[in-house]
Amino acid sequence: MDSKRFQKKDSGFICGHCGKEVEPLGFTSRNHCPFCLWSRHLDELPGDRASECGGLMEPVSAQPDAKKGYIIHHRCTVCGALRRNRAAYGPGVKVQPDDLMKIIALTGRHD
Repeated sequence: MDSKRFQKKDSGFICGHCGKEVEPLGFTSRNHCPFCLWSRHLDELPGDRASECGGLMEPVSAQPDAKKGYIIHHRCTVCGALRRNRAAYGPGVKVQPDDLMKIIALTGRHD
């Protein structure tokens, strides 16, 4: 992820998959539901909200990253686009951390 192209869009939303209310993280953009890990295809570049697709994005796999924790891979159920998103969990996440057990379950899958 190129930080020069990153645009912070930290707002709450209602998950299009599970229907739960998701609160802003407070320090970076929240781009997926912490409860079911699903996302929505809104961005071309992180935070730009330029995608016209708007499809739900299924979490298809995850991989551990030594510097970033876990990276969740999402696939759009409408257009098939693939995106990588950093998981939001751990001591720095005070509001609605991602479900770590669901992330770990994704590590055995391949996108």
